[in-house]
Order: sequence, then C-alpha cells, then structure tokens
Amino acid sequence: MEWLEGLFGVIGDLTWGWALIPFLVVLGLFFTLVTGFVQFTFFGRMFHVLLNKNQTADKNAISGREALLLSVGGRVGGGNIAGVAVAITLGGPGAVFWMWAIALVGMATSLVECSLAQLYKRKEGDEFRGGPARTIIHGLGEDYRWLAYLYAVCLIASFAIGFNAFQGNTVAGAAQDSMGIDRIWTGALLAIGTGFIIYGGIKRIAKVADVIVPIMAIGYVVMALLIILLNITSIPAVIGTIISNAFGWEEAVGGGMGAAMAQGLRRGLFSNEAGLGSAPNVAATAEVTHPISQGITQSLSVFIDTILICSCTAFVILLGDVYVPGAEDIDGVVLTQQSLVSHVGSWSQYFLTIAILLFSISSIIYNYYLGENALTFMSQNKATVHILRIFVIGIVFLGAVAPGATSVFFFSDPMMGILAIVNLLALLMLFPTLIRILTDYKEQLKAGAEHPVFDASKFPDLDIDHKAWKIKKEES
Repeated sequence: MEWLEGLFGVIGDLTWGWALIPFLVVLGLFFTLVTGFVQFTFFGRMFHVLLNKNQTADKNAISGREALLLSVGGRVGGGNIAGVAVAITLGGPGAVFWMWAIALVGMATSLVECSLAQLYKRKEGDEFRGGPARTIIHGLGEDYRWLAYLYAVCLIASFAIGFNAFQGNTVAGAAQDSMGIDRIWTGALLAIGTGFIIYGGIKRIAKVADVIVPIMAIGYVVMALLIILLNITSIPAVIGTIISNAFGWEEAVGGGMGAAMAQGLRRGLFSNEAGLGSAPNVAATAEVTHPISQGITQSLSVFIDTILICSCTAFVILLGDVYVPGAEDIDGVVLTQQSLVSHVGSWSQYFLTIAILLFSISSIIYNYYLGENALTFMSQNKATVHILRIFVIGIVFLGAVAPGATSVFFFSDPMMGILAIVNLLALLMLFPTLIRILTDYKEQLKAGAEHPVFDASKFPDLDIDHKAWKIKKEES
C-alpha cells in the first residue's frame, strides 16, 4: 500500500504541484482574450436563466436553470466553508484576492468547456448526456477513445468515490461537534437521503437541486450580509488588507505574496472547478436553444461559487477576532463556526451545521451523477449503474462514520489532476470549433435575435447528434 500511496503522491505533485495550476491560469487567460472577455460582455445574459424557470420546449426536460443550480450545488460544498478558512490561515487575507482573480478567469474556461459539452451532447432515451468523455470522442475522433476512457475512470474515482466520502465526513463531523449527534446517525440519514434522490435519476437529482441550492445559497449569503452590516465600518480596512497582502505590501504569514497567491489560486480552482471538466457533465443535460447559452449560464455558477459564497466565508472570518494568521493544524469548519459565533452568538453554529448538510447533500448527488455519466459512457449495461448507486450510498456512510476514512482515498486529488489535464488538452484542441459556434451566436445577437437558435445543419463537418438539436424554438 505504501508504494501505491507514493505513486499517487508523485502524480499529485506532477499535476497540482507545478503543472496544472499554471496550465489552468494560462489557458483561462488565453480563452478570456481570444473570446473577447466573454465573461464580462455576456455577464448580464447570465442572469436570464435564473429569472425564467421554464425554458425548454419539453416541460419534462431539464431546463438551463435546473442544470445551473445542480452545477452550483456541486461546486458549492464543504470547501467553501472549510477550504476558504484554511486558505486564509495559510496564505493570509491576500488569498481572497487571488481567489477572486482565478474565478474571473475561470468563468471564461467554464463557458468554453460547457458550450462544447452542449454541442456534442447525445440524446439517450429521454435524456441528454454529454461531458468531456463524449466531447473527446465526437469532437476529436475514435483515435482518442483511450483518452476519453482515462478521463471517465478518473472522474468516477475522484468525484463519485473519494469526494463523496469527504462530504459525508465533513457533515458528520460538523453535526457531532455542534449538536453532539453520533456519526452513525448522520451517516444513516445521509445514506438514506442519497439513495432516495439518486434512484430517481438525473431528473429527480435536478429537481432536488432546484429546491436545495437556492435555500442554502440565499440563507448563507443573508447570514454573511448580516455580519457585514454589523461591521460595515470595518469593511474598507478589510478590503485594504486583502489587497495589500495579495501583493506583498503587508505580510500576514510567512511567504508573503507567494503564499497568498498559491493558496488563493489553489482554493479558487478546487472550489469552482473551472477547467476540471466536472460541470460540463451536468451542463450537457439541459435542453437549450444554443450551446453558447448554456456556456454563459454555467459561467454564472463559477461567479456564485467563488465571488459570492467563498467571499461570504472570507468576510465572516476576517471581520471577526478568531482568525490567527499562520496557525497550524487548522480545522476550517471550526474556524468558520467560531467566527460566526463571535459575531452573532452560539445559535449560529447550528445554522452552519444545517448549511453544511445542505451543501454536502447537493455535492453528493452532483458527484454521484458525474460518476453515473462516466459509467454510462463506458458501458450501456444498466446493472452497472445500480452497482454504482449502492457503492456510492455505502461510501457516503463510510465517510460519515469513520473520522479518518477520507485519508484512505488518497488517490482522489491525483486522479482529479489527471482528468483536469486531459480536459484542458481537449479544450485546447477543440477551441477553434468553440470559436465557430461562438461566432454564430454573436452574429445572431447582432442580427437582433433575443435568444439565438443553433442550427446543426450549418456545421455538417461536426459530429453532432441531430436528435439532440432537432428543436428550433426560441426560449420563452
């Protein structure tokens, strides 16, 4: 086992250690520049989908809004609470600035990967399926099938297995610390809830996310806004500290600007997942009128995750007096919990536990669906899906009841590093195709179309599933 852990440690060092983060940053900047800063020029259009729930010709289909909220629910998890706290402790307040920076760049990357997933989605039964594995096969060709399979295997191992154990562990730990609830009861509740939701398939998963995500996001943001209002006179000083520490003008921890940048970039990338290829699996499930429209919508999920939710955690911590720069062996959940208590009282620790529960449930069902989508790409045998569902339910329970269980899944981050590299290489090779459909979208807007409609017949050289794009009806 030691040699296996060592092997995955090397893989993690080669990906997250030096190759992946620069690759994500450079490609994100490249996508931003070449697309004409789409995350800013289309920013207003991102909100259209939230204001219009029914956007599909088929009312039973998954709408762009539901796909967005499922994606937000997946991106927003324990990392937005615990991870941000750890990043600030190890990197100083300046880490927050670099989180913002990578999120703005990542919005362009998210648009690219999610638009391509929509373009190459397939109609399977009464559902749409897509994502990087299918994008690689239909965009790059059969010669790259091995690469698609590598991506699919890594997606199952990292998200469906490893990260679901982590989510179960996080919520069980929070419930035990704040409410004294034994881990086995939390694990049983999570396992039962997970089973009920995932056995309803992607449509039930999307419907649940459509309810849970707005509640958890709005509740957490309102709590943070309350704390900000109670400390409104301190806001300019906190923002000044964030900026000065980000550029090394005011050193908060050892390493100065370097530590702030490293922690901020890493936490931002882990949190919003832009470029990792996870969100495109969900983005492809929606019925929309143009691939770019869902890409634009999915950019908003990066904004919500990092600019909004992560910032809420950051201000709760930085406006309090619990945070100690450079502290060792920090428990991120405890730091955020104690910071909330210092602001509004002990009742807030129960609020945070409930928030973590909702965050974790949304992430668990999202992670499961990523695994299911990858599995159905590799095998059409329906029995394998049932096996995966049972396995995920068991993994969630195991992660919850065993405090050290997540250490067993040492392969999660390295596997995610591999799938991210595979996804980014595919995006780079398919970027000329993205520019073609982006140009088509912009030309229709210029011609006066309120909601551009994709016509697959205009792209006969592309391997597009015409069953998936047969509807030529504008969004209502």
